[in-house]
Amino acid sequence: MKELRLRSGKRAENIAVELDIAISTVRNWDQLKSVPRMTPTGFKRLMEVYGCSLDELIEAEKIAREAQKDH
Repeated sequence: MKELRLRSGKRAENIAVELDIAISTVRNWDQLKSVPRMTPTGFKRLMEVYGCSLDELIEAEKIAREAQKDH
């Protein structure tokens, strides 16, 4: 998720404000501690904010889930 955020050129604080979520949530995504859990509408908004496709979001989630298994 961090790669997607960096590619969007936004800081974690910006993402949190745009998605109306806690900054700690965005940081947990960046640090692979958790993955986004939201409604389909929320995921659509997440893709808009990150400027990514569904395939890119799915790949980022796979990476995060694998990292969680390793810890």
